[in-house]
Amino acid sequence: MDSSSSSSHSPSAAAAPAPDAGRYTFSPKLRWQPEVEEYFAAAYGRDRFARISEALARPSRYSCIRVNTLKSSTDAVMHKLMDLVCENGLSDGIYGMEIVGGDQPHEQSSLVRKCPYAGLENVLFVQGSGPHVLNYNSQPDQSVKEVIVSRKCAESVLRGAQVFVPGVLACSSHVEKGDKVAVSVAIEQPVKDGGWAVGITRGTVLQGLQSDVHYEERNGLYIGQGTSAMPRSGIFRVPHGIAVEMTERVYKLPSFNDVLEGEIFLQNLPSVVAAHVLDPQPGERILDMCAAPGGKTTAIAILMRDKGEVVALDRSHNKVMDILKLASEMDLNCIKAYKLDALKSVRKTDEATNVGMGEAIKTLAEDSGPCHVTVDVRATNVNEESSTTTVVVQSETEQLFSVDDKNPESRKYVSKAELRKNLRRMKNGPGRNNCSGGRVEKSKGFFPNSFDRVLLDAPCSALGLRPRLFAGEETLESLKTHAKYQRRMFDQAVKLVRPGGVIVYSTCTINPGENEALVRYALDTYKFLSLVSQHPKVGGPGIVGSCELFNKTYTEEWLTEHEAELVQRFDPSSPVDTIGFFIAKFNVGERQV
Repeated sequence: MDSSSSSSHSPSAAAAPAPDAGRYTFSPKLRWQPEVEEYFAAAYGRDRFARISEALARPSRYSCIRVNTLKSSTDAVMHKLMDLVCENGLSDGIYGMEIVGGDQPHEQSSLVRKCPYAGLENVLFVQGSGPHVLNYNSQPDQSVKEVIVSRKCAESVLRGAQVFVPGVLACSSHVEKGDKVAVSVAIEQPVKDGGWAVGITRGTVLQGLQSDVHYEERNGLYIGQGTSAMPRSGIFRVPHGIAVEMTERVYKLPSFNDVLEGEIFLQNLPSVVAAHVLDPQPGERILDMCAAPGGKTTAIAILMRDKGEVVALDRSHNKVMDILKLASEMDLNCIKAYKLDALKSVRKTDEATNVGMGEAIKTLAEDSGPCHVTVDVRATNVNEESSTTTVVVQSETEQLFSVDDKNPESRKYVSKAELRKNLRRMKNGPGRNNCSGGRVEKSKGFFPNSFDRVLLDAPCSALGLRPRLFAGEETLESLKTHAKYQRRMFDQAVKLVRPGGVIVYSTCTINPGENEALVRYALDTYKFLSLVSQHPKVGGPGIVGSCELFNKTYTEEWLTEHEAELVQRFDPSSPVDTIGFFIAKFNVGERQV
């Protein structure tokens, strides 16, 4: 299997293509729910949405790398990457290739280059290529051996990954280790009940004949050729490992896994832009509300020169561990990561006394003698007076009392069981396997006005991520649910930012209901918020107007022309060639009491 542009120097290119060679192409068509497709067509215009839909089904032709400028310079990393490219032969099959479907042939330019957009001096682009025309060659009397992978697996392969065992759904019979196989993807198809299904049972034997039930479904869905790393029997018996090592790909993107660890981070361009738009300053206290896997968190910390405090939240224990691991790799000390649902970010003001008690108990654990711990409890309401709570510990009698200084006669006994319970909560030691670092710190939230800036990269429908080979799972109702969820998160963010602070809201979706409609909600609900211009400005304007939904029973309001110029919308079909993304920046004014 060879790319058409390299046929002049490939010995196998002279061989006649196998029957059905035209079938082995990559020309996916992204499928949507009909009502969702009509909604997006109304928002973008039918022609523009068709271009967006086509672009989403293909990966970007370059990789974006953010440099950790606290450990190295952009120029130094650029030279290291170029050396790695030469040593590993990553440029083979990229230079001089014919690009099918592109605006012009790929130029003989440097594979590694600096980002051309002002304000992003810490970003490098590593050029890839594609789509390539691939010829599957076999003996005239033999059918091509094939492997069918899941959609998620295929999307990873298009970005440069190998085919791992869990991603394989079906395989030709008699595939042995070392055999060449054509790799295709199974995409969900409409079923009778109105839903979608793949319709392939894992372990299915492929005959390579037109009589196969799913033979025609794979037209235009071949993503490359590889060498089987294990026999068919092994692929469906072992739980993990590489099943197919890809040798030829429709899209070729250099892989930088485990390369220059701590010095670089592979990140989509709009995500890098979002961190810059936040404009964090050294010494500030910043909140990243939905931080995993930590790309934007570490970007913020680096922009602050690791001076100040970056609080990162995620409700998943493992994802919080990932954030801490990434921060450690990059030698960043200002990041504090907590396990906390972003919808519970704001701590209730009546919990102030409990906070003091928790600190007192912590002190008790470190002091075996009698102690008096004074905890200042500040008022959070204008009509509430400040008070002080003193925790008195008498170790001789093993008694713990809390005493309100405004009412010295009041004494509340704290049981040893409650004490032990609180000590267990604060412990962050070895896990059940006696390995350190297996636990993460939980948070009960933060008080209002606690942060200078907040980044809310909200969980969303993710309809801007690419390559995306299927989008039929989203309905108008599910899109509306995403939007409601994001509004609740934004409500939390508004409370946490001090007057004079900044909120940056971002998503990786093309859905106006989660983007422009959220901005409309924010400006109409919180009059002290103002939409402001952004730097750097790489994306295009937002969407203007409104749209009637659900049989005209609901009107979704978007932006005015002036407001649309202040946000950034990244169009996957634009020359920037990146994921679909949205960024809005708000200044927080004085709240009226």
